[in-house]
Amino acid sequence: MKAPPTSQLLMLGVTQAVLFVVGALFGRWLGLLLGFDAFAGPGYGGKEMFGIVLIGLGGGGGLQIARAWYRRRYGDPRS
Repeated sequence: MKAPPTSQLLMLGVTQAVLFVVGALFGRWLGLLLGFDAFAGPGYGGKEMFGIVLIGLGGGGGLQIARAWYRRRYGDPRS
């Protein structure tokens, strides 16, 4: 089993980080658009919790998109 080059692994890490942040920002924007502000009140009610869930789903989705892009371009880094 040959390890992928360091430059490819660095590209994977940077891409995952960037798309995680972009996805989380998209989730935040979508939450605001739908009226679910994660940081609206002094406590955590239903709307705030759903806003947090949207941020998490957006970040996780961005991460999965980055991993899928890397696998399509370079193959599975674990094989």
